[in-house]
Amino acid sequence: MKIPRLVIAGTTSGVGKTSITCSVIYALKKMGYSVQPFKVGPDYIDPSYLSAVSGNNARNLDSWIMGKDAVVASFMKNSTSDASVIEGVMGYYDGFSGESNFSSTHHVASILESPVILILDASRTARSIAATALGYVKFHRNSRIVGFILNKIGSKKHEAMCRAALAPLKIPIVGCVPKNPDLSLESRHLGLIPAVEQDDLKPKIIKVAKVILQYLDMEKIASILKQAPPLSRVEEERREKPKTTIAVALDKSFNFYYYDNFDALKRSGARLEFFSPISDAAPPECSGMYIGGGFPEVLGAPLAKNHGMKKAIKRLAEDSMPVYGECGGLMYLTKSIGYARKNYSMVGLFDAQTSMEKKMVLNYTKATASADCLLAKKSARFFGHEFHYSELKSVPRDSKFAYDLSIGVGISDKKDGLMEYNTLASYMHLYFDRSTHAPNFVSSCVKYSRR
Repeated sequence: MKIPRLVIAGTTSGVGKTSITCSVIYALKKMGYSVQPFKVGPDYIDPSYLSAVSGNNARNLDSWIMGKDAVVASFMKNSTSDASVIEGVMGYYDGFSGESNFSSTHHVASILESPVILILDASRTARSIAATALGYVKFHRNSRIVGFILNKIGSKKHEAMCRAALAPLKIPIVGCVPKNPDLSLESRHLGLIPAVEQDDLKPKIIKVAKVILQYLDMEKIASILKQAPPLSRVEEERREKPKTTIAVALDKSFNFYYYDNFDALKRSGARLEFFSPISDAAPPECSGMYIGGGFPEVLGAPLAKNHGMKKAIKRLAEDSMPVYGECGGLMYLTKSIGYARKNYSMVGLFDAQTSMEKKMVLNYTKATASADCLLAKKSARFFGHEFHYSELKSVPRDSKFAYDLSIGVGISDKKDGLMEYNTLASYMHLYFDRSTHAPNFVSSCVKYSRR
C-alpha cells in the first residue's frame, strides 16, 4: 500500500516542531493535497493544532502505549488522504529511557519506514550546527534523516554560514526559518493551550503558517513525501452493530482523548453521545459514561456552578452505571479541586480532594490489575502514561484500587484506578486497542442497560 508520508522531528523539545508541522500541512493543502496528521507520543494538545489546520482528526502513534502492531494498524487505517504528516515528540531519539530509542520518534519512523526531516535550532550557533546535525545522522546506523529545516535564523549571513557548515553532509536543507517571536504558539503548564479553548486558533495557526511557508522549499518536501516505500496492508476489523450508548464528556474542560479509543468503542458496539459538563443540564440518556482528561482546574468555576450536572453524574454512578474517568475525569469525580487559591466543589463520588501542585508527574506507566474492574479482569496488564500537576489528598485508607504500578506514580503508593460502585478512575491514560478494554467496557454497559 503506497502511502506518501514523512516525519517532522526535532533535536529537542521547543525547537518549533508544531509550528513548522502545521505550516507544512497548510502548504501541502495549498498545493492540492489532502493531509492526514499524526503525532508521535501520548500528547493530546499538539494533535489538536494539527487537526485544526488539516481538517482531519490527528491520531497518536506511540509504541509504548500502543505496541508496534497497533502503531502500524492505526497508521494504515487512518492514512486515507493524499499525504500523511507525522509530528515527532521531544528530541528525535528521546523515548522510554536513555538506554534505547524505544518509543522515540526514530522508533516510530523506523516502524513505518518513513523519511524524516529534522528541525535544527540555529540560534546561538553557526558552524557548530554541523556537529549537532552530524551527531543526529550518525547516532543510529539508519537515522532515516533525509532533510533539514533550520529554525531561528538570525540573518542572511547567519544562514549562509549554517549552509556552508552543513554542505559536507550532503543532506538537503529544505527550509531556513528566521527568528521571529510572533511565530511562537501560546503555552501553559502542560505545553500548548488546547485548540478547543481558543475560538480563534485556526486563524492564528494559518497566520503563522503563511509566514513560515515562505521559507520552506515545499517542492523538495513534497518529493520527500513520495520517497516512502509501500507498506503491507492490514486486515479490516469487524464492527458490531450499536447495542448500547456511552456518554462522552467533551468540551473545554475535558478534551484529552485518543480518537482511536472512540473507534474501538464504536467497533465494540457503542453509540457515542457527546455532552458538556459545563453547559449541559444533565448527561444524555446512556448506559455508560467516559470522562477523559483535560484542564478541569482551569474551568473549575463553571464546572462547580453546574450543580444539576454534578448531581446527575453522582446519581448515575451510585446506581452502578459504568463510569470511566482518566486524569481530569478522576479530578472531577473527587469532592473538590483547589486551584489558584480557590476551591471548587466537584461531583464528590470519591471522598478525596484534588490539589494542584508545583511539580509535574510525567511518566510512561505499566500496571497489573489487582482486582476485577470495569476494563479488565484481575492480573490483566496495562500500558499507559500519566502527566499532571494535581495530587489527590485525604484519600481514605480503605479505598479500593484497580491497578498496581510497576512503572509510574499513580494516585498513592504506586496504586491507581480508584473504584467505587461501577466507576473506575485513574491518573493513567490508556489506549483501548492495546487490549480488550473497549469490549469489556461496552459489555459492562450492556449489562447495566438490561438490569
